[in-house]
Amino acid sequence: MLDAFGSAIANGEIPPGSVLRSDEIQERFGASRTVAREVVRALETMCLTSSKRRVGMIVREPRDWNHYDPRLLRWQLDGSERKTALRTLTELRSGVEPCAARFAALRATPEEGGRLRALAKRLEETARRRDLATFLGHDVAFHELLLTASRNPMFAQLSAVVAEVLAGRTEHGLMPEEPQPEAVALHVEVAAAIDAGAPDRAERAMRAIVIQARDEMALGVGQMIFE
Repeated sequence: MLDAFGSAIANGEIPPGSVLRSDEIQERFGASRTVAREVVRALETMCLTSSKRRVGMIVREPRDWNHYDPRLLRWQLDGSERKTALRTLTELRSGVEPCAARFAALRATPEEGGRLRALAKRLEETARRRDLATFLGHDVAFHELLLTASRNPMFAQLSAVVAEVLAGRTEHGLMPEEPQPEAVALHVEVAAAIDAGAPDRAERAMRAIVIQARDEMALGVGQMIFE
């Protein structure tokens, strides 16, 4: 139920200003009042809707939504708003991850540096095997650790957002069948730079990763979304 209504709101099928009532939700899905209330509560928590007494659940304007909620990102990436979601997420990554890599090079522990290098090695191995599912898991872990190692809690909390865009690229066929050797080599370079405490190298390599990811996605969904 939550996926059905959330996706419909996120992709404009239920436009802002629309009114939904709990009894209509119950009737449509044959659900109990308790379940319907949980759905209403979840949508309100994500700021997709607000409740007004004697009116019902009102769909809010997109500017009010919690755009960092991984569920909202997933619904957008799976629906008609995919191009817009990819553009905004790529812009966010461009602004955050190179800076996070720089700070990670200054603040990461030796253990974190070693873990990053180990993950980069696993990326090399799974890329050669064209094992995209396993590659994705290592890629998500790599970027999560990098954001955490920056010692900026606001950066670290973006790890779920980055994970969604990485997963979305794979699930929607926006990744090459074999990850590009250049991209994998850049991950190796980021890890080596962080482990060596070289902030300029780490930032430069991370920026190149984001640019390459942008260019790969542009081939799949249309260059105009990144212009």
